[in-house]
Amino acid sequence: MKNFSMILKTGISLALCSAAAVASAEDFIVDNVTLIDGTGQPKQTDMSIGVEQGRITFVTPTASAPQVAGRHIDGAGKFLMPGLMDVHIHLQGARGGDGRRMVGVERGKKGEAASLLPPEVEYDQETAHELGVQALASYLYSGVTSVYDAGNVPSHIMGLRAEERAGDILSPRIFATGNIVTSANGHGSSMAIKIDDWVEDRPTLLAYLEEQKPDVVKLTYDEHGWGTRPMIDKFPTELMQQIIYEINLHGLRTTAHTSSELRATEAIFAGIDSLAHPVIQGPITEEFAKLMGAKKTPIATTLTIGEGYSRLVEQPEFLDEPLYQAALSAEEIATLRDETAPQWKERGWTWWMKVMTPVAQENMRMIDAAGGVVAIATDQTIGPAVHREMELMQSAGVPAERIIVMATLNGAKHLGKDDELGSIEPGKFADMVLLSADPTVDIDNAKQITWVMKNGQLIDEDRLSLAGGQRTLRRSER
Repeated sequence: MKNFSMILKTGISLALCSAAAVASAEDFIVDNVTLIDGTGQPKQTDMSIGVEQGRITFVTPTASAPQVAGRHIDGAGKFLMPGLMDVHIHLQGARGGDGRRMVGVERGKKGEAASLLPPEVEYDQETAHELGVQALASYLYSGVTSVYDAGNVPSHIMGLRAEERAGDILSPRIFATGNIVTSANGHGSSMAIKIDDWVEDRPTLLAYLEEQKPDVVKLTYDEHGWGTRPMIDKFPTELMQQIIYEINLHGLRTTAHTSSELRATEAIFAGIDSLAHPVIQGPITEEFAKLMGAKKTPIATTLTIGEGYSRLVEQPEFLDEPLYQAALSAEEIATLRDETAPQWKERGWTWWMKVMTPVAQENMRMIDAAGGVVAIATDQTIGPAVHREMELMQSAGVPAERIIVMATLNGAKHLGKDDELGSIEPGKFADMVLLSADPTVDIDNAKQITWVMKNGQLIDEDRLSLAGGQRTLRRSER
């Protein structure tokens, strides 16, 4: 009788546990989907992914998935990948130039990206906010769930960052540097924290870290004098090393604007945590590629910022693509075709960059092949540019499955956020994109978006403040 009682209690306990398992609920469960998890491992068919309170709870074959309640989404015939990341943007709104996006490049006097406004300059905050929200919407619509702004008017970008984190705007995750840090007459000095003497200027750096609370601090280390750019100053390497050390002591990562193999190498050995651009001044050596493979210092691609000039002049039909039609207003598209393209056609910078972009593409391919950490970035302010960036890497000979890693997990590594972002794994934030075509076959298929999820919530695309006007949901159900 005693044994029977124990058996009965055990049976009841197991039944209760089983009932509890069935009764537990996830917010979303995607079933029967082909998973491309962002880590670089082969895609997996017939998978289920659970999402609860903004995070991924399980990743398992559908046949053995836990029987949980919740909103089940049938992913049969579709492909699930992590949300894309752009780890170098300059969000529009408060920047210099004439205020237009110019396909992500704000108009400069010599055909380059215009200088950013210094922090004390006044600007129309209401208009800037509207333009910024529109650009952020274009990223989400393009499947981009995280961006890093690598230099901007602090009140503009940090204000939007606060709104994003409070859930007040529909936006990708915003990481930002606010002001950049450079030498007295360095690249971007018009909106920078300037460090010339460590003892005298260290308090200025500390005040910047405390007041703006940057996510990653961007330094510039480029003397120019190349292409059509005038010569400017750069940090002494010893001073840059002191700055990086101080920033790291505050628990923050650094990234450096460089353009040559020499300066990139010096920045790496000064302790920089990532590189904001590829080598653009000329072909890299095999030794540099091996160095990048050994050091695993993440490097951002930013190819479209230069390629975009000649593309607009020679191939303006890209503006007819659905993502650009959503991201740009009809007026902006007309301006690009009728005014901007003729101006850029006459600029030497346009054609210099056309010559050098293939060089930079090959440089990035070499670094990836050597085991380096290449991360997708655009140096622009418009979501569709991320897809162009990936297309340029594919045309350089990088396999599509590698490009997906560049656009997801490597981007998270660039930001030091790969413990929480960049791949579809249990415990990470549920930032994901469902596609109707396989991006590992052709990276262009990453444009075939069914829905976008950020922080475990499906994005209501009909609520996005897109410059091209309201768009209906691309998924068939809400």
